Amino acid sequence: MTSSNNPKAFSLVPKVINGGIAGIIGVSCVFPIDLVKTRLQNQQTGPDGKRMYNNMYDCFKKTLRAEGFRGMYRGSAVNIILVTPEKAIKLTGNDFFRHKLAVNGKLPIEREMLAGAGAGLCQIVVTTPMELLKIQLQDAGRVASQAATSGNGAAAVSAPKASTIAMNLLRTKGIVGLYKGTAATMLRDVAFSVVYFPLFARLNSMGPKKHPGSDEAPFWYSFICGLSSGAFAAVFVTPADVVKTRLQLLKRAAGERQYSGVVDAFANIVRYEGVSALFKGAVPRAIVIAPLFGIAQTVYFLGIAEKLLGIRKPEKIDMRTIVDTAENN
Repeated sequence: MTSSNNPKAFSLVPKVINGGIAGIIGVSCVFPIDLVKTRLQNQQTGPDGKRMYNNMYDCFKKTLRAEGFRGMYRGSAVNIILVTPEKAIKLTGNDFFRHKLAVNGKLPIEREMLAGAGAGLCQIVVTTPMELLKIQLQDAGRVASQAATSGNGAAAVSAPKASTIAMNLLRTKGIVGLYKGTAATMLRDVAFSVVYFPLFARLNSMGPKKHPGSDEAPFWYSFICGLSSGAFAAVFVTPADVVKTRLQLLKRAAGERQYSGVVDAFANIVRYEGVSALFKGAVPRAIVIAPLFGIAQTVYFLGIAEKLLGIRKPEKIDMRTIVDTAENN
């Protein structure tokens, strides 16, 4: 089977390769912002009414000062290692559901939403343990600093290892231990796809076309629609992301509340911290999503995987594939 004789046989392979490339580049570029988002979402107001971080800039500054440049990338290796299998599962799931749900070769918006939801549901097999491990590494500095200081200065932070955390969970709780927070992860990822797909489709259909008689929007307009739709969807699902982040945290600072599940987390966050606490990290989350979309679309536009495989790059860029690549956080 060769690319020249049967280029369609490789239709999924370039998607996975492009997704992996975009994911690795994206993680490397925006991970410090994602780390800041995690720490802002996890911090709770202390008994004295004070918080460790006042805002996004304050968190970035204090983390960089206390832990250095390497500290800003705690947990990035987990994402880089697992990003390709995650994309493989999600892209395969998306293609499968879109094929099964198509009606006479077309996919109505409601079925497009279902396909996206199905793909989001499939990806949590990898996303849940990946994010659980990442969160422990990202938040280690915050927990250690709060435990070791009295508000002045910052303590040295020992870097935990993802492999050690994973083995401890497997030894004490079995495979189930790696899937702590699955319900919240599912809520976030499924909701994102359900919101994004129809919003992007509507915006993209309302704009200019490549040429008269074409139903395809120009690259720049699809790019803008993807960024705006992705940012909106990211902010929309931030409450689920906050709950997921809190539920997946294994080691907390002294006095921080624990939650028994999704409903309990929602209720207690609102009760003790107010509704606004559900949107902690919304700005850095939106900032993370925007460049991820840009990087993902650029990788697909350049056809890096197609060049590596020696196959013809599809003329039309499928933004549903772009969002599958970029949506990870």
